[in-house]
Amino acid sequence: MGRLAPLSEEPINEEESRNRSKKQNSWRNWLKNQFPLIFHKKSDIKILLGVLGCPLSPISVHPNQPSCVASSGEYIIQQFRAATGCLKMEGKVKSVYATGKVRMTTGEVAGHTSAGGGGGSPEQKGCFVMWQMAPDMWLMELVVSGQKVVAGSDGKVAWRHTPWLGAHAARGGVRPLRRALQGLDPVTVAAVFSPAQYIGEKHILVEDCFALKLAAEHSVLADRSDNTAEIIKDVMVGYFSQKSGLLVYLEDSHLTRIQSPGTHPTYWETTIRSRIEDYRAVDGVMIAHSGQSTVHLARFGDGVKVHQLITRMEETWTIDDVVFNVPGLSVDCFIPPEEVRRDCSDELVPKSPFTSLTI
Repeated sequence: MGRLAPLSEEPINEEESRNRSKKQNSWRNWLKNQFPLIFHKKSDIKILLGVLGCPLSPISVHPNQPSCVASSGEYIIQQFRAATGCLKMEGKVKSVYATGKVRMTTGEVAGHTSAGGGGGSPEQKGCFVMWQMAPDMWLMELVVSGQKVVAGSDGKVAWRHTPWLGAHAARGGVRPLRRALQGLDPVTVAAVFSPAQYIGEKHILVEDCFALKLAAEHSVLADRSDNTAEIIKDVMVGYFSQKSGLLVYLEDSHLTRIQSPGTHPTYWETTIRSRIEDYRAVDGVMIAHSGQSTVHLARFGDGVKVHQLITRMEETWTIDDVVFNVPGLSVDCFIPPEEVRRDCSDELVPKSPFTSLTI
């Protein structure tokens, strides 16, 4: 898992010019692997799985800390706990198993053609399975159109494996799987949003909602950055129905600055908006069984053409089965791959907006 070699300074003679050209080709090849949609429309499935496959929450689970002053945010989370019945899970549910189906596609934004040209990709169908023991130990396998992505966490390191990048670890510590926050794990939702800031009310779809905002601190963003990609912001907002108390909408925004020596910086902003619905009782706990996510991936900076600015992706998911307290599930089921264990203390591979978002 070596780091991408820096580009050289401007050449001063013909021989150095040829060497520089070779290194530029190497840089272009790396970009092809990291951003396949820019170069090949047939690689739409890679960008779909890279962004929508197994993204992590922007925010880690915060330990429960008693507060002497009740806040609006704490009151909203108390209402959510009561509405979902997740208090029944705490101390009693040791593990969770869930299966579901997904449908993914890329498309266009009004006035812009997606970065592969044409009117978008055909719909890609797949399924996933997820195991979890507490918020910090989880494993997910997702298969879409014959391509498989696996992501996991053993409580100390989070990692992901794709056919085109292999296995790589996450920077900046362990975070919950974002899919668990889409109404699938109300205990983790409550834990993540317990320190959130109340920012007011908003009408979302057909619901009047309370909005709770979380933002990753600067020190956390620095831990997730490297000398190639600097994460500037990572913000998440949850919208909780005033009527039902349930989480019905989730939005997060991620801004990354990419720059190598001798090049102009490029900025990538990824915004994911998820509609969460179809809550059903599973052993007395309300679990969301369907929803839809929409992603806008914007690229801007010097030299970026207008028609390459925005890519739109969509995912629709349904939950088929949820089981609590899975027999035989143990901590051994969450051991990372050998290459991740071997390299977790070394420097990580250079990150793209996709790897920094999803990992």
